[in-house]
Amino acid sequence: MRELIDILQVGRKAILVHSNADPDALGSAYALATTFPEADIYAPGGLDRSGKALQAFLGIEVLENYEPDAYELTVVVDTSSPEQLHPAKVPPGSVVIDHHRPNGKWEGMMYHCDDTRSSCAEIVLDIIEAAGRRIDREVAMALMVGMLTDSGHFQYGNAALMHRFASLMEAHGIAADEVMGVTRAQTGMSEKAAILKGVSRSRFDRLGRYIVAVSYGSSYESSICRALLNCGADVAYVGSQRDERFRISARCSQDIVREGLHLGQILDELGGETSTEGGGHGGAAGMTGTGDVEAMLHMCMKKTMSRFREFRDRSAPQ
Repeated sequence: MRELIDILQVGRKAILVHSNADPDALGSAYALATTFPEADIYAPGGLDRSGKALQAFLGIEVLENYEPDAYELTVVVDTSSPEQLHPAKVPPGSVVIDHHRPNGKWEGMMYHCDDTRSSCAEIVLDIIEAAGRRIDREVAMALMVGMLTDSGHFQYGNAALMHRFASLMEAHGIAADEVMGVTRAQTGMSEKAAILKGVSRSRFDRLGRYIVAVSYGSSYESSICRALLNCGADVAYVGSQRDERFRISARCSQDIVREGLHLGQILDELGGETSTEGGGHGGAAGMTGTGDVEAMLHMCMKKTMSRFREFRDRSAPQ
């Protein structure tokens, strides 16, 4: 931690977040950029809807065209693999701060990871406090929105996250509804249409009491995943295709995570088998790469059903 803080305190920095960046990624980047100036924030693959809401709320400047030679240090936050930064490529010796399951993809980087944390914002808060830096109200809000959204509005949060969230509430006089209001927005017509199309295109397979659903669309993959879970699926994979590249979002219920399923592990293994990039948390993960999204969704389905067969065999009477 001390070495990491010393590095962050010197020089001009570029702070990168993963493609389709969420509030945890953007809030963590904003907190680091504000606390350890001077720094620019880059989102090579853009922001998701909630990320854009946080950007608008705090007036965060986010750039897209990253040029590593313009900076003395590159910092990557909340990103489980280099592929998630496409088309940006970071130089060796960059700093990576993450909370996803380690997958060995950051060789040659200064890698700081704690996958027991529900959000990257908690790790960034630890770094700021260890550096003895002051946290203002805007930084606190950014970190709290990151904690809120990455824990599924506390559905997947643990005691450590709840303590950190409450400590910021108390220190800065921030009410919970203020934080929730940042990302509370009406679902737009384009998102509604994408969800309905995604549900209508879905197919599913069943093993005993387990149901796995897959679908595809052109956008709003995570929203379609949540809709499929609300429709009764235990696990949902939704993909999109853009030219030769694909993107898959995966979600599952917390009950399934407690039974032993880890979506990040499944997509990490599948990424290794297909020369693509996958990873994430137990209940929420993603995958990107070059290939056919329909074929990849089929492989996601097969691998998950295989896991469920292992669960069934393990619980069967001997």
